[in-house]
Amino acid sequence: MIPMSAALTRAEAEVRRRLLDVRCVSVELDLTAGEDAFRSVTVINFSCRTPGAATFVDVKPALLRRVVLNGRELDPGALDGGRFPLDDLADDNELLVDADMAYSRTGEGMHRFVDPADGEVYVYTQSFLDDGPRVFAAFDQPDLKAPYQVTVTAPSAWTVVANATGTREELPEHGAAGGATRTSFEPTAAISSYLVAVVAGPLHSVRSEHDGIPLGLHCRRSLAPYLDADAEELLTVTRQCFDAYHRLFRQRYPFGGYDQCFVPEFNVGAMENPGCVTLRDTFLFRSAVPETEREHRAIVVAHEMAHMWFGDLVTMRWWDDLWLNESFAEYMGFRVVADATRFGTAAWTGFASTKAWGRDADQRPSTHPVAPESVADTAEALQNFDGISYAKGAAALRQLAAWLGDEAFFAGVNRHFEAHAFGNATLDDLLQSLAGTSGRDVHAWAERWLRTTGLDTLRPADGVLQQRSADGQLRPHLITVAGYDRLPDGTLTLRQRTPLELVPGEPAMLPERRAELLVPDDTDLAFAKIRLDEKSWETVRDSLGQIPDVLARAVLWNSARDQVRDGELPASEFLELVAAHLPGETSVHLVQDVLAFARGGCSDHYLPPERRVWALARLAGVCRSLLRRTEGDPGASGLRLVAVRGLIDAASTSVERAELRGWLDEGAVPGGPELDPALRWQLLLRLCVLSAAGEAEIVAEVDRDPSATSAEGAARCRAALPDRDGKLAAWEAVFAGDLSNYLFRATIDGIWQPEQAELLDELSLPERFFPDAAAVAERRGPAIARALTAPSGFPGHAASAEVLAIGERYLCREDLGAALRRGLSDRLDDMRRAVRSRALERDAGEPEGGDEDPGTTSAAKEGE
Repeated sequence: MIPMSAALTRAEAEVRRRLLDVRCVSVELDLTAGEDAFRSVTVINFSCRTPGAATFVDVKPALLRRVVLNGRELDPGALDGGRFPLDDLADDNELLVDADMAYSRTGEGMHRFVDPADGEVYVYTQSFLDDGPRVFAAFDQPDLKAPYQVTVTAPSAWTVVANATGTREELPEHGAAGGATRTSFEPTAAISSYLVAVVAGPLHSVRSEHDGIPLGLHCRRSLAPYLDADAEELLTVTRQCFDAYHRLFRQRYPFGGYDQCFVPEFNVGAMENPGCVTLRDTFLFRSAVPETEREHRAIVVAHEMAHMWFGDLVTMRWWDDLWLNESFAEYMGFRVVADATRFGTAAWTGFASTKAWGRDADQRPSTHPVAPESVADTAEALQNFDGISYAKGAAALRQLAAWLGDEAFFAGVNRHFEAHAFGNATLDDLLQSLAGTSGRDVHAWAERWLRTTGLDTLRPADGVLQQRSADGQLRPHLITVAGYDRLPDGTLTLRQRTPLELVPGEPAMLPERRAELLVPDDTDLAFAKIRLDEKSWETVRDSLGQIPDVLARAVLWNSARDQVRDGELPASEFLELVAAHLPGETSVHLVQDVLAFARGGCSDHYLPPERRVWALARLAGVCRSLLRRTEGDPGASGLRLVAVRGLIDAASTSVERAELRGWLDEGAVPGGPELDPALRWQLLLRLCVLSAAGEAEIVAEVDRDPSATSAEGAARCRAALPDRDGKLAAWEAVFAGDLSNYLFRATIDGIWQPEQAELLDELSLPERFFPDAAAVAERRGPAIARALTAPSGFPGHAASAEVLAIGERYLCREDLGAALRRGLSDRLDDMRRAVRSRALERDAGEPEGGDEDPGTTSAAKEGE
């Protein structure tokens, strides 16, 4: 008997791959069977290289009805841990698996959603990473690719979208109320099981065509106005991305049509199912957003399209090479948007923020190489979809493309596609292709960049750019170094920008002439921590906002952020830097990112709680300055929106509470913007936290806008009320209930409010979090575990030695699932840094203005 385990191991996958060849798979789904489950019938035709051998098929049903192998009925009771054993295999085999599958409420498998706006039902699959067997039986590993032919029976009012073109027929005799249809889809090209996708419901669709490729955009009916409003922008970006990839890649798009489906309660940003990309439907903006969020949406579109080549056409053999999917798609997403769309080079400023995600991940105990030597099983693989596989890997590829040159880089990539089209490949396969077109030692480069953990620190000293790392494993870098001089009027001007190649073990000489400000990696090409010499740092303190180049400013803000996280810069000093220089900033990217860290990082975590009122007053003052500067300027609407969001989150005084109530009553901020659903719910949340609104206002807001946005907003607001019984009810809903994934996240997010630390401590909720999280993660699975250990789901505000010790004891338990263990490890690392930062602040004493009376903060002064 083959050993059974919850996660597929690499060793098991290798045995099964050597044994089997999957020729074709047909999947029939009946979505008319009821609210709890759907019918799934899978037929797999496969050959066996060792007749008489045994293996297993992956299937995770609510009820297993029948299993038939080569005409032989097998006992459904043999199912064990999501695996059904198959013995006495023939040369050629046909396997039939008939099952009822449960609909999901956690975004795994076949997710079912009832739209609060109109009661309509929508379903969609998320087969990734090992959730396909929740929908259909499969030999569920990336290197057993096959054509899939999918047939879906659904209510007549529904549209069904899948990986290929479908033909629809009416089934008037079907028992479903209102009749049913059967949509039969053409067989796909050979794809991995995790890429099979179905989206169904009374969809609203917009269709077009480009360069011979049928295009489709789909969403639920209640979002139709928002899709229609943005359809031309989405289609334009899609067309531009296709043109860019067809210029770069010799292989044309290989999967027929291209549908993009915006689906509800999606756990990730998007999923690269060939021909049927799924994206979270929050990308259809119901409210005003700054240009940065439209740019981010375009990058997601470009990222998923890159996967049609990196991941779908050529697929990793096993999950240790998932970076071949994600790092490439992340790099290409930013590059193509920067090169081919209206967003232009501003996308690289967004990339600077993304790399901060990667730097954080690479300094945690859970760090791993971009390309690990081995990933033991699928549970471990799922944890590696993080800032390293995305941001660090993308930064490394940007370095590789610069080192090889575009011509050699893309020649190697195209050689890789041609050698492995519709098959599987490894890191070594790609390196061989790149070495063949460039003549450079790509394997040695990969050993330093892809097989190691950690990152370098670059610091000017004694005429050289010093390169250090915690473990001594230095990496090659191609960067620029900028020198700035101060003009008589006090502004800074770029004097020179010098290219510099850092070779481990060799000194990197800096320009001889001293500059007022020397910025290493000013164009943000490296993946490294940046530190300045003493004179340059003093210039930054005085003149950060006067540096003319936006990427250089991004590098310096990120340097300050990293110093706070590393305990080198007090959080209060970071906030003083924000107060001095952010009011004049013109980049929405930088204002958005800096405010987010100043509020969510410094104010909520790194500062002692007793200094929080001072911190919020500083941030409120910054946001008011931005509002004054942007008043009456239609070109600065994005900055103004970011400032309003920041001011809402920073409100804390009685004057500010009254001001927010006035905005809510008037439906607008003086001078704009008007309050749309997103701003109204954000504002109401803050009022609930501050005891200035309650159940009556929540109900009124839901009545105003009966939507999924309101369902989540109401759950968050109710959990955020400073009420003992309300907190306990929210806690019970999260840890004992069956909330959908989005309502779960909204509720746990609402519970944790730093202003309510005393009430939360009185109820012992930070301490209860760890045992209750372990129990609900075991009951509900990895998606819920990840929601609990996202920054908003974890009691990070309660950073103390006592809470940290409780968490560390739980981390030592052997019965934690992989997702919860990884999430706790990351959040406890953040908490460890916060505890250290709070001690640093207390040792440093009260910041200037720290004794200011809360009633006389900037909001009150402006009202005098």
